[in-house]
Amino acid sequence: MNRRNSIIVFVIVAALLVFAAGNLRHAPWTGSVARAVAERGPLSETERANIEIFEKVSPSVVQVAAQSTTNPLSEESEGGGASGTGFVWDNDGHVVTNNHVVQNASEVAIRFASGEMTRAEIVGTAPNYDLAVLRVRSAHTLPPAVAIGGSADLKVGQFAFAIGNPFGLDQSMSSGIISALKRRLPTSSGREIANVIQTDTAINPGNSGGPLLDSAGRLIGVTTAILSPSGSNAGIGFAVPVDIVNRVVPELIRYGRVPTPGIGIVAASEAVATRLGTEGLIVVRTVPGSPAERAGIRGVDISSGKLGDVITAADGKPVRRLSDLTDQIEQIGVGKTVRLSLKRDSAARDADVDVVDIGRMQ
Repeated sequence: MNRRNSIIVFVIVAALLVFAAGNLRHAPWTGSVARAVAERGPLSETERANIEIFEKVSPSVVQVAAQSTTNPLSEESEGGGASGTGFVWDNDGHVVTNNHVVQNASEVAIRFASGEMTRAEIVGTAPNYDLAVLRVRSAHTLPPAVAIGGSADLKVGQFAFAIGNPFGLDQSMSSGIISALKRRLPTSSGREIANVIQTDTAINPGNSGGPLLDSAGRLIGVTTAILSPSGSNAGIGFAVPVDIVNRVVPELIRYGRVPTPGIGIVAASEAVATRLGTEGLIVVRTVPGSPAERAGIRGVDISSGKLGDVITAADGKPVRRLSDLTDQIEQIGVGKTVRLSLKRDSAARDADVDVVDIGRMQ
């Protein structure tokens, strides 16, 4: 065989081998054996910490389903009911959730992480803080209460974790950081919750009432709202700080309600004060028989439109809007006295005003 024929034979044989190899790779009897599992190293420290938080807390996180004829304020409303999240507060069967989850509810059901379902009764609600306490009617085994942390020493940038039921997907965990502190959040009652926690931890409809946790798995807040044009997580969620929760919940368990500290005034909005170029809180009127009326505080003269008293400080702290005053009054508490700095025309004076439960006055 000459050199030219040898080259031709070599090329043909090579082509046949390539063709045969391709057919073998796709033959039905090849690839029938599972591939070997690649060995991985140990979980990272962060992964182990996250897993530990979920395994410790998730059994104590429940789904709350409220049946009502109308619940327009709940973003989770669907078919005459609302679905949210709650968590076990103590060993007596109390569960904490958001007020807007159970508002106007005729019946409330709770589903535990184990799948067990039971009825619950509403023990008390605090619309001013968007908090509610339920009591489980019966449960075979009650999960442990979620450990309580603190919110006064929180720092922007520290890790935060949420466990809840977003869109009804139970036992979902998300993580992020604390994005900001001391936010103000309006409630359906017309008041604002002060010192609210802002987080980029994913919070969606269905998470409402669930726990916001620190890296030790302690409760630092109760997730309550999101800021999103679409209604889904946009990286801005809010939680009621645990220091408020730890003060309000025992009151709800004991009395079914929380006193609303106040002095009995109706105040003008910030926009009105800005338009008039007035620094401070404009008193529109005082409630008849209220501590403010007894202290001689005067509202706007309706006939002439002349301003009465403008509150500029409470116990020495500046008052620029209503929430500044309500924050200070809440810290003082019912049964005590607040010293108000007032301005009327060009004259300034101080007045000591009793703090009462204005909820009893309505």
